[in-house]
Amino acid sequence: MTSGSVPQLDALQSAASARLPLWGDYSLADPLMLAVLPVALLAWLWARARGRVQGRISVISAVPSSLRQRLAWVPLVLQLGALVCAVLAMARPLRSNVQQDVHSEGVDIALALDRSGSMQFEDLEEGKSRLEVVKEVVGEFAARRMSDRENASDNVALITFARYPRLLCPFTLDVDALKGFLEQVQLVEREEEDGTAIGVGLAKAVAILRESDAKSRVCVLLTDGENNVDDITPADATELAAEEGIKVYTIYAARYVYARDPFRGIVATRQKADTSDLERMAELTGGRFYRASDRAELENIYAEIERLERTPRSEQRFEETFDLYPWFLAPALACACLAQLARASWWRRLA
Repeated sequence: MTSGSVPQLDALQSAASARLPLWGDYSLADPLMLAVLPVALLAWLWARARGRVQGRISVISAVPSSLRQRLAWVPLVLQLGALVCAVLAMARPLRSNVQQDVHSEGVDIALALDRSGSMQFEDLEEGKSRLEVVKEVVGEFAARRMSDRENASDNVALITFARYPRLLCPFTLDVDALKGFLEQVQLVEREEEDGTAIGVGLAKAVAILRESDAKSRVCVLLTDGENNVDDITPADATELAAEEGIKVYTIYAARYVYARDPFRGIVATRQKADTSDLERMAELTGGRFYRASDRAELENIYAEIERLERTPRSEQRFEETFDLYPWFLAPALACACLAQLARASWWRRLA
């Protein structure tokens, strides 16, 4: 909430609305009244010019200047001050007290990352494995989502999967903590732990998100292969997510499909991966499926997900205005009275 405080002792509460902002909390309610000011200045200049003509006649007639003549400017200046202050009072200066309440409902996001052996291939960016590129891009995405965007931050959890799923970081708003866990993500080391259990990974994310009371719950699942572990099938996991109202974004991140050649070992092929499971996951839960063949595409995908999952925002604005015209009306009356008093008393006697 942002607000500008106004001491109520300094001004009168007003029903007027600010029409011409000036600076800070100050404005004018009737700025058209300022058009009177040039007329007042012209009248003052005319009065001064008339006084100067009289002064020249006095010099020509060789009559010494009286004290009244030397102080002829006093009533004129007082009248000018009265006119200027009166015009400013008619323009109705205001000071505003604005209070703005902004409420944003955060999104709980579960990031599910594949760490199977195939994530070692370097086809998303030269010199870096798929997993290294994914960790960097996902880390940047998480930092943006967890930072204070429009007075709201998102809780983010980190899940990895290969043959088995693992919750590395429960839901947190601590960017540094999540990045620390993300840096620790490594490729599987033991063969018995290797595999691509997409269904199991999504089911783990659903179990974590089920405990969330956020209005918007999202899973972003990234893999570079096809499901080959059927402890929980992708179809069953998708049904669980749909029942819980969890939106799933799926990402296939790989340029090539690698296969073992009897003569050359493991090589890149022109074979296309079957991404039908990932596509159905996204379609049946209201999310989207994406395919990334390099780092730039992967960055664009996470940027698009960020745009799609904007935080709902409600805003209430309260504004009070306070009249400041007494600050100008009082000096206007004072100057007018002094000018009239000067002409009727001491200024006349000085003649």
